[in-house]
Amino acid sequence: MAKQEKSLHMTILMTPDMANFSGNVHGGAILKLLDQVAFACAARYCKSYVVTLSLDQVTFNQAIKVGELVSFRAHVNYVGNSSLEIGVKVFAENLETQNNRHTNSCYFTMVAMGKDGKPIKAPKIEINNEFEQKLYEAAMMRKQARIELNKKNKELTAEIPDYNTDLIKSTEN
Repeated sequence: MAKQEKSLHMTILMTPDMANFSGNVHGGAILKLLDQVAFACAARYCKSYVVTLSLDQVTFNQAIKVGELVSFRAHVNYVGNSSLEIGVKVFAENLETQNNRHTNSCYFTMVAMGKDGKPIKAPKIEINNEFEQKLYEAAMMRKQARIELNKKNKELTAEIPDYNTDLIKSTEN
């Protein structure tokens, strides 16, 4: 059996077109790159098209400056039936000082898709070492926490009336 490609590294120079009004890299630019890295990691692993189902909390712990080299380290942590969790760590390197710092981490849930646009079975993950076992176990805990959080959110919002009725077109006519 071929070795599974569970990791992907991508490094990009932060350019002026990515800047926000304070001169740092705009969070939205980082979010777009995070999604692209998670997509590439999951698609390469599944050898199929994938879509983003969700993104767990992203906290920007440190600003990223224009001119820094940013490395995205992605890894397949968990695979379910058609979904998989991709963990992404972000590191920013000052090219002058060579100071390298971890700026943020997050977890994407991606879904493997067939050519017909429907979810397909993702390849079963092979756990090869203690590190991958720990990643898998932590991903299982996050999956359960997401399920519980989604349930709580539905309960919390169940009694709140929809204030966007002007945007919802009625199918009754």
